[in-house]
Amino acid sequence: MIGERLSTEVAESDLVQQALEAIRKHRGMEAAYLSEFVDGKAVFRCVDAPGMTHVIDVGDAHLLEETYCTHILEGRLPDLIPDTSKNRHARSMAITETLQIGSHIAIPVKRRNGEPYGMVCCLSQSPHDSLNPRDLETMRMFAELVSRQVNREIEERSEQELKANSVRSILKGSEFSIAYQPIVDLKTMMTAGFEALCRFEPLPYRPPDAWFRDAMAAGLGRDLELAVLGKALEFIDKAPADLFLTLNVSPETVSSGRLADLLTGTPLERLVLELTEHTPVDDYSALRDTLAPLIAGGVRIAVDDAGAGYSSFRHILQLRPDIIKLDINLTRHVDNDPGRRALTTGIMSYAHETGAMVIAEGIETVREKSTLKALGVEMGQGYLLGYPGELPDAESMAA
Repeated sequence: MIGERLSTEVAESDLVQQALEAIRKHRGMEAAYLSEFVDGKAVFRCVDAPGMTHVIDVGDAHLLEETYCTHILEGRLPDLIPDTSKNRHARSMAITETLQIGSHIAIPVKRRNGEPYGMVCCLSQSPHDSLNPRDLETMRMFAELVSRQVNREIEERSEQELKANSVRSILKGSEFSIAYQPIVDLKTMMTAGFEALCRFEPLPYRPPDAWFRDAMAAGLGRDLELAVLGKALEFIDKAPADLFLTLNVSPETVSSGRLADLLTGTPLERLVLELTEHTPVDDYSALRDTLAPLIAGGVRIAVDDAGAGYSSFRHILQLRPDIIKLDINLTRHVDNDPGRRALTTGIMSYAHETGAMVIAEGIETVREKSTLKALGVEMGQGYLLGYPGELPDAESMAA
C-alpha cells in the first residue's frame, strides 16, 4: 500500500523545485528533473524545463531500459557526458534522438536503505564541452539536497499511511467507546442532558483529537465521526426521554450530507449538534443551508469554546446558535478573575439579545459554579457536576 502510494504521488516540494532550477541554471542547461523508478519505468516527478515541456514534463515516463538511468547505474554510461555525439553508447540510444540530448549529467538518488529511488538529471539539446568533474561535484551536492528532501517526504508519507491504517483498524473493529458527561441546570441542579465524548481503546492511550487529526489527514475524518456518532445515538433509546444529547460534529461532516442520513428516524428535538472546527469554515451560507432541514426538525445548534479565540466568536456571529458553550479556560478561576467575569458577562449579554442558552464547561469548584450562576449562566458541566460515564452510569445519574 505504501509503495503504491509513493509511486503515484508527485514530489512537488518547493525545495526540490528550487534545487532543480539552481542545478539547471548553474551550467546553463535547458532541463533538470527528478525521476523515480517505478515498475520498470523512469517517471518524471519534478521538472524544471522552460520551453521543453513538450518533450519532458511531470508525469511523463520511459522504460528504464530505454533511458540513460539503468546504463549509468550499471556503468555503461558515465555520470557526465559533455557531448553525447562522442559517446558511442549514448549515440546509439533512441532516447538521445527523442529528447534531442546533446549533453547530460545524472546523479542517483537513493532511499535511506540504499535502494535507488531515481535520478537527478540535467540535459541540454546541445553539447557542453566545458562540463568538467567540478560540475559533477556541484551536481552531487544538489542531488544530496534533493535526496534528503525526497527521503523526508517518503518517511512522512509512510508515517501517514501507518496512521491511516490505524484509523482503518479502529473503524473495522469499532475500537472506541462513548462516555456521557452530564449537563446540569445550575438552578435546580437536575441533569438536563449529556454530552457524548469519544474514548479510543488502542494502547498507548492517545487523546481523541489526535485520532481525529489522523483520520482527517487520511481522508477518513467523516467516516470516523459518523461511526462515533452512530454509537453515541444509542443513548436516545436507553436514556429518559426528557434528556437531550449533545453530539460533537465538524462542519465538514455536516456539509457532506451523510449526517442527515444517519439521523433519519431519530427524534431530532432531543439532539444538540456541537460544531467543532477541524478546518476553517469558508462558506457559512452553505453550512446554514445544510443545517436548515435539521433545525426545522428540532435539532439545536451549539458553538463550542466561546472565549477561547476569534474562530469561536466568528462561529457565534455567523451561525446564531441556540447554545453557546463557555470554554474551560474562561470557566476556570472565573470566581477570582475580573477579566474572565467581564468576558462572561459580555457573552451572557449577547445570549440574552439572541435568545441563546449558555453552558459553562469545566466547572470544578463550588465557587466557580456559584459565580457562573450569579452571572446568569443557565447550565454547566464539569467534574464538580459529574464525571463522564458509560451509558448505564448516565442513566443512574439522571434518575
